[in-house]
Amino acid sequence: MKKLLPLFVLVTFVVAVSFTPVQEFQGQAIYISKSTMELGNWGARMSEAQKKQVKARLKNRLEKTYTLNFNKVESVFDEEDKLDAMSGATDSWGKNFARGKQYKNVKENALVQNQEFYGKKFLVKDGLQEFNWNMGSETKQIGQYTCFKASALVPTDDLTWFDFSWGKLRRQQAQQNDTVSGAPEIEMTQIVAWYTPQIPVSHGPAEYWGLPGLILEVNAGNTTMLCSKIVMNPKESLKIAAPDKGKIVDKEEYKVTVLGKMQEMLENRGRRRSR
Repeated sequence: MKKLLPLFVLVTFVVAVSFTPVQEFQGQAIYISKSTMELGNWGARMSEAQKKQVKARLKNRLEKTYTLNFNKVESVFDEEDKLDAMSGATDSWGKNFARGKQYKNVKENALVQNQEFYGKKFLVKDGLQEFNWNMGSETKQIGQYTCFKASALVPTDDLTWFDFSWGKLRRQQAQQNDTVSGAPEIEMTQIVAWYTPQIPVSHGPAEYWGLPGLILEVNAGNTTMLCSKIVMNPKESLKIAAPDKGKIVDKEEYKVTVLGKMQEMLENRGRRRSR
């Protein structure tokens, strides 16, 4: 009977290990995004004091902090709320044209993103942005991680499908009214990304993904996103799930809806002025 005891203990241990839940692979990355903005002819008419005031006012829109929570196939990318540097309030107006909470599933090639435009909530469901990455051998160190360089060329509108301006609306109208020039020239954005194979997931901030390692830095146009902190397998489990509130549309339907509403607002403003 004594000889059977060790075997019984071993079997009990194996069964216990077999039914012990294994923690899911998870991680959290914090990104700091900084953009530059040229004031152009408008800025040429300003004093230095006025320029500083404008830059302070726009700081919330030019410098942002984001959190990326991820597991092996899913990620959620969301902006941290920040108080306005001048008024002390959150930038509610800017949210009409900002990226909403974004869920990506690299296995299912699925994007789900919350967007809000003047109080109306949308749930944008579409495929992930396509990137034809050119993999390089150049490396650099970001924190404790060795990163490799990759680059791609992507239509600018594909990266900013959620972002609108009156200038963008006017350009679209000009293109629609131009029956002579033919198809408009597509504006492209050069992207440089730095990824680390030390974290072997295909995730990245914003639209970016598809490299053999977590993307820690992205340079695209006038914007740089840099990872400032990474926590792997945090003690508390992270919630990584797609948003589910809002009218379901795809990217193109969302763009048509918002631009149509902006056109309506522009026409209403013109009618009020003509009275």
